Formats: sequence, structure tokens, C-alpha cells
Amino acid sequence: MALLYGDPAPTFAIEGVSNPRYVLDTAAGRYLLLIFVKAGPAVAAALEILERRRAAFNDLHASAFIIVVGKDKARKSRRDALPGIRFLFDADGGVADLHDAREAERWVLLDPALHVMAAVGPDQAGALVDRLPSLAPPAVHGGFPSTAPVLVTPRIFEPAFCERLIALYRETGGEPSGFMREVDGVTTLMMNDQHKRRSDVIVEDDLLQKQAVARLTRRLLPQIEKVFNFRPTRIERYLVARYDAETGGFFRPHRDNTTKGTAHRRFAVSINLNADYDGGDLRFPEFGDRTYRPPPGGACVFSCSILHEATPVTRGERFAFLPFLYDEAAAKVREENLKFVDPALTA
Repeated sequence: MALLYGDPAPTFAIEGVSNPRYVLDTAAGRYLLLIFVKAGPAVAAALEILERRRAAFNDLHASAFIIVVGKDKARKSRRDALPGIRFLFDADGGVADLHDAREAERWVLLDPALHVMAAVGPDQAGALVDRLPSLAPPAVHGGFPSTAPVLVTPRIFEPAFCERLIALYRETGGEPSGFMREVDGVTTLMMNDQHKRRSDVIVEDDLLQKQAVARLTRRLLPQIEKVFNFRPTRIERYLVARYDAETGGFFRPHRDNTTKGTAHRRFAVSINLNADYDGGDLRFPEFGDRTYRPPPGGACVFSCSILHEATPVTRGERFAFLPFLYDEAAAKVREENLKFVDPALTA
């Protein structure tokens, strides 16, 4: 079915020049131009059109993706033109089908929230590219600075409890943490310090776990129920995380529920435990470039479906308590999907 103006664009993961699994929606927060072309002269012609407005493709205002449909004999010689212009390879045409572009060249412009702004053929491609520099800055593409649909609320953990959790981290020593990715249908733990640099400690002490739950139940859950009309009944992981300036700790844009093993997650909670650091804020690229930073003991709560990132820490170290919350219906989803989780993660 052809995509129409205003439709949310289907997301996909596809092979890139250097990334075997480029997830398109991680590029949200800027205008995205998707160019579906067959291998051959059409690729060079597309590049020539992009060069007309090369300055617009800077990965801040806009990015272009030349998606080569079908077998590309020049695959090994392709090179991204960074910033702003990348090649993706749709060998079986599956992604082109999502955009009704298997049989004919198609240029699709998405807004920073990944909604369709225009879809044209090559005869109108030049005019579409010429529009890009005059488009509003991505942060105000909707007409005004938007805010992410998040809850920021202070005083969930009192200072002494924050200090206790930081002390636990220092006593235990953190281990580098990874992220979940689906590999051949199996939810697997991946490690990549270009995507995430953080060290974690799991809270094993039963009493400390109960003390954390008591504070969440008394102080945070009523706020979540009021703001999101959702009542969590379950918690996943009791985790103290540390991002530090020495490694430039960060977590690139991602969503928290994109694999079968994480599909049950409903809300992410980020409770800052200290304040003596720079950087390390939360950002939600689909909703502008504003950053969010709760005070020590305060929480930022957001849907696990929202694209988010932790910006690099540039001074000091940031400690945070980072659980996921879900309910009984989601618990059934988790149970049903255990068969798709790497056994090493459930041992």
C-alpha cells in the first residue's frame, strides 16, 4: 500500500556500508530523504541531484539514504559521503516493498518524527531536494519547540538512599554493559562501545531491592498512574549504572522494547543519584533537541517505545538507577517470549 502524506513511515533494519544492520529509526530527529534506486546509472544520477544542496545534508538538518534495490555489483566499492549521505542495500527488495518502490525509483521525504512529507518520482526529485534548506529547523518542524511525552518528577529517592546505591557500585565495581539485539530471531546481548559506554552493578541484596520497590511504590507509581493511566505491577532489573567522562560514557539513540525478549517492557525509569557531572542528559530525538535531567533522587519516566539517548558525560561521573516497569498482561508476553531469548541471559 502506497504511503500517503502524514503517514508514519515503516521502520526497517538493513545492511549499510559499514553497519551490517542499520536501523533507520535511530536517525530520527532530522529530515530523512530515502532514495530507492536500482543499481546502475540511477545511483550516480541520484548523487548528482543531492550535490545541488549538499550543505543541507549535514546529519543535523537532514540526511540522505541511497537505498540500492536488488543486487548491486558495485556494493564493495560504495562509500558513504559523510556527513549526511549513506548507502543502504536492499538486495531482496523487501524494504522497497514497504515504500511501494520495488519497480520504480522513488524519493521519500520524512520529517524528524518519521512521518511522510512527500513521495515523488525522479522527475520531481530535484525540486524536492531544493526544498530542504528552507524547511524549518528540525526542533520546530511542527511549528513550535516540542517536548517529549515524559514524566519528570523529583524526590523519589532521598539523598541517603542515593548515596547508599552509589556506595554499592563503588564497593562492587561495575562491569561494561551491552544492549539487546535480535539475531536470527533470538534476543542476544551485544557489546559495542561505539553504541554504548556504560558500566553496571546489579543490586543482588534482597533488602535493598525491597527498599527500592517501597520508594517506587509510594512515590513514583501514583505519578505514573496519574500521568500515563497505567499501573505497573512488575519491575525488571535492579541496576545501578555509571557513565563517566573518562570513557565519554553515552548510549546512542535506541528503543528499549524492539526484540522478542524485551517486548514486554512498558516504561523505562531513569533516577539520577548525583549531580556533580556535565553532559549525561536524556534526549528524545523524535521530539526535538531538548535534554532532560532530573535532580538527584528524581526520576524521568518514558515509554520504552520512544527513541532516546544518554548524551556523553563530559565531566565527572553520572550514577543512575535504571529499572523497567511492566504489568501482568506484559508478564504473559515475557513468559511466552522466553523461548526466543538466548539461554545465557536467563541462566
